[in-house]
Amino acid sequence: MLSEQTIKIVKSTVPVLEVKGTEITTVFYKNMFKKHPELLHIFNHANQQQGRQQAALANTVYAAAKNIDQLHVLIPAVKQIAHKHRSLAIKPEHYPIVGESLLGAIKEVLGDAATDEIINAWAEAYGVIADVFINVEKEMYQEAAEQKGGWIDYRDFIVADKVKESDVITSFYLKPADGGEIASFLPGQYITIRLKMAGEKFMVNRQYSLSHMPGNEHYRISVKREAEPDTPEGRVSNYLHDKVQAGDIIEATAPAGDFILDQNDHNPVYLISGGVGITPFMSMIHWIANEQPEREVHFIHAARNGNVQAFKEELANLKGDLKNFKLSYIYEDPTEADLQNSHFSKQGYIDKQWFSENVKDKQGQFHVCGPVPFLRAVVLGLRDFGVEQDHIHYEFFGPALNLEEN
Repeated sequence: MLSEQTIKIVKSTVPVLEVKGTEITTVFYKNMFKKHPELLHIFNHANQQQGRQQAALANTVYAAAKNIDQLHVLIPAVKQIAHKHRSLAIKPEHYPIVGESLLGAIKEVLGDAATDEIINAWAEAYGVIADVFINVEKEMYQEAAEQKGGWIDYRDFIVADKVKESDVITSFYLKPADGGEIASFLPGQYITIRLKMAGEKFMVNRQYSLSHMPGNEHYRISVKREAEPDTPEGRVSNYLHDKVQAGDIIEATAPAGDFILDQNDHNPVYLISGGVGITPFMSMIHWIANEQPEREVHFIHAARNGNVQAFKEELANLKGDLKNFKLSYIYEDPTEADLQNSHFSKQGYIDKQWFSENVKDKQGQFHVCGPVPFLRAVVLGLRDFGVEQDHIHYEFFGPALNLEEN
């Protein structure tokens, strides 16, 4: 338990963290990687370069300070982050390194304003917060190890097949190299893959949604080729598309993630995706077709056009398995063939007018996934349309950000 004095001091830093948070976390990552370069094997270099990891950590530190007297408020966010940590094989021994680097960054950025009293209070608070993460992640590691076919850390997988799904998306079918069983997963979860790429000093890892239903002898991930191959994100996606072939070995961790379909819910469900955000919904829609074929399902997908959209045939075939299934495509720049597609809904974007014309039950469950601008537009649009917050579920590709910020 934290003392009242510690709580008071930490909460007094909230206004400073609101202004200086991202500056502190930027210094934090720079100093930590300089002193502990081995951690670059763990962190996503693209998120670092784009500033998303720094912003996400700043939001977490700010929320921790603001709610330091009621840490239970943070548990949902802690569990979401813990899923990512477990998937990246982050362990208890990493937390003292993070704590030392974070306190050092606070001192460096705030200078004389970071008194010994403030640093000591934050050291005490960090210890408590770290213990919360460590305990939650310990349970997750145990669950991963005890599940049938489960494992801890990374495991070798063979690329059993490689299938082009669209002009920009390719699927990789992964089977364990040891020939053993694989863990099942909840519809919507992801795995982390790790690669050693020529020309890269450090291992690179990426988290990809599982794009097929649970219960197979393989996992399927579906990767979008990024248009700019010289960016950290582009180097990995282009490497996967161009270099990784059937028979190659890649490493992967067990499935993780809390952006999942509630398997006990039978209310109407709206799966709203943009671009490669379609991937987690493929595992969800396959599961529904297999387990809840009578459920009302609205699958809404937005893309530039049909040439870049994956899974058109696969989705069309599912209509025979689902009794109440509406499939809608919204294309920004449709081709002539797109205009003839029976599932083509409109040209442009998903907006409030589209919701008013197509959403009949605001009490349904709305799942949203796609690029940040898409998430922002759809999630805020649903709220504006009158859908209650607890009926809206969304997933970020990468560190979570504040959708209210531009």
